[in-house]
Amino acid sequence: MTDQATTWRFSRAFWTANVVELLERAAWYGVFVAITLYLSRILGFSDIEAAVISGVFSAGLYLLPTFSGAYADRIGFKNALLLAFGLLTAGYGSMWVLPALLESAGLAVYGREVQLLGVREGWHKWLFIPVMLVVMVGGSFIKSVITGTVAKETNEANRARGYSLFYGMVNVGAFSGKTIVKPLRVSLGNRGLVVLNLFAAAMTLLAFVLVALFYRGQPGEGEGKSLREIWRALVAVCTRLRLVVLIVIITGFWMVQNQLYATMPKYVLRMAGEDASPSWYANVNPAVVVVFVGLVTQLMRRRSALFSMTAGMLIMPFSALCMAMGNLLGSGPVLGMHPVALMMVAGIGLQGLAECFISPRYLEYFSKQAPAGQEGLYLGFSHLHTFLSSILGFSLSGVLLDRYCPPRDRFATDAAWAAAKAHAHYIWLVFMGVAVLAGLGLVVYGAVTRRMDRRADRQ
Repeated sequence: MTDQATTWRFSRAFWTANVVELLERAAWYGVFVAITLYLSRILGFSDIEAAVISGVFSAGLYLLPTFSGAYADRIGFKNALLLAFGLLTAGYGSMWVLPALLESAGLAVYGREVQLLGVREGWHKWLFIPVMLVVMVGGSFIKSVITGTVAKETNEANRARGYSLFYGMVNVGAFSGKTIVKPLRVSLGNRGLVVLNLFAAAMTLLAFVLVALFYRGQPGEGEGKSLREIWRALVAVCTRLRLVVLIVIITGFWMVQNQLYATMPKYVLRMAGEDASPSWYANVNPAVVVVFVGLVTQLMRRRSALFSMTAGMLIMPFSALCMAMGNLLGSGPVLGMHPVALMMVAGIGLQGLAECFISPRYLEYFSKQAPAGQEGLYLGFSHLHTFLSSILGFSLSGVLLDRYCPPRDRFATDAAWAAAKAHAHYIWLVFMGVAVLAGLGLVVYGAVTRRMDRRADRQ
């Protein structure tokens, strides 16, 4: 790689990769923050079905990148990015077209709201599954190739700045993607949930064009691990009891964190009304992380990674408790907001704060558990907790929404619906229990592993 000055000047490939990362994140977060609404309100899936599908969707995106990254090494980063953005554009475009096809077939009627005529009971809604797989595979390339590009296009002198720019692009993209959801829903009703996919397809198509025109990567692709080596690493990770237990415990944290997308949008709209802004509330999380992650890192610099992670885990039950409190404060506005919305924002803020303690130090701790020389390969599986938490957290969300905060169309009157939602806050009490168990589990884990390490040092 050519030498680069210790300034903010980077190669064209670096800037191209970061710009398309921003576009991809805007597309993904715009769609994903509303995915359960799209599945239920547009395609007619039940709360449980929508939750399971969304969970598998998210889980695949965190399991596949290590394997797709190996394939990207073989075909070259530029070809991998073109393949990824081609698949994403086709997938998001299909999510936009699919409801129109159902409408033309007489299965759905669009007005300001969508009236489902034959979709809920018919097989047609399951056409979403192959579309989801296309987006999942396309998105899996992005995570590995973009971070790989940042690594290749920086040196020791400017790598920290390079990753700070990358992190900034991710958050700008996430913020912008979530922000567009509310205006579309206000102006178009539920049909805005469909048009949102056209926005996402436009973002990924633009990214495809930018990669084709401007991306010129460094030589050296084809040097990565083979799929066989990666599979062996996965087996090795899964046979190390200390890593498996840690992954299971951290899964509890991410099960609660995932409710930002699994439960929160439907819960807020059903409890606080259609004028609520769940996509905007979701932006509180990245905002808190950006503002406080540096401060928290500095505060915890003399503490062990396990101590910092435990501190974050013990914040999470209070996050879920805040979310539950919204339903206990009545329906009158508090500080100009519906109590459910206000306490949701408070809970999301605490989630972001907890993430500042946990996420950076988790990667540090996980890497230290790997055999010497295999840190990078092991870190490829550090997000197995997100794979597990996506499936478990989303599935549990669907069951709890169906039980304690069901949709309006299941009831003949508003009074009956209100009675069914009287204990909707139980959803968050369940997740508070999950957070408490995870926090206590990490405390016990720390005590046991420290004892094991002391015993090993004496031998």
